[in-house]
Amino acid sequence: MENQARKMYDYHVWANQTMLNRLKELPEDVYTREIQSVFGSVSKVISHIYTVDLCWLHILSGKSMPDALALTLPLQEQMYGKTVLEMESLYAELASRFASVLDSLDNMEETITLDNPYAGVRDTSYSEIVLQVVNHGTYHRGNLTAMLRQMGHASVMTEYALFWYS
Repeated sequence: MENQARKMYDYHVWANQTMLNRLKELPEDVYTREIQSVFGSVSKVISHIYTVDLCWLHILSGKSMPDALALTLPLQEQMYGKTVLEMESLYAELASRFASVLDSLDNMEETITLDNPYAGVRDTSYSEIVLQVVNHGTYHRGNLTAMLRQMGHASVMTEYALFWYS
């Protein structure tokens, strides 16, 4: 039987690429334009999704959450200066790394202990972590849609049901 968490991760990759494709169609300044919104710019949202995904990848690979955060949080500001095309390349490489780690896991329902400095200690399964990654991305793609509309541009549909037909 197909692993639902893995299928949801595949959706996340598709939805991120769909959004990046839309951003490539828009005037270049839309990506970096400072606006008064949930994030200061579209590039900051794209960078945030990327660095949080990378943090969770480190955790899935065996790092503690504090160590994963220490590795990824400093990268976020470095990502702000990257172009859409550079971020597209980074996302593709990250998706490949994620797929390798997910393929290496024998049991997606195996649990690990997370020591989250913001929320406390809890046990969670690998599949729950993957669903967190997907949910986090979906939430922020919604922010992107609102920000694009705020700047006078249409977004693009990234709903899971649309992914079924891709």
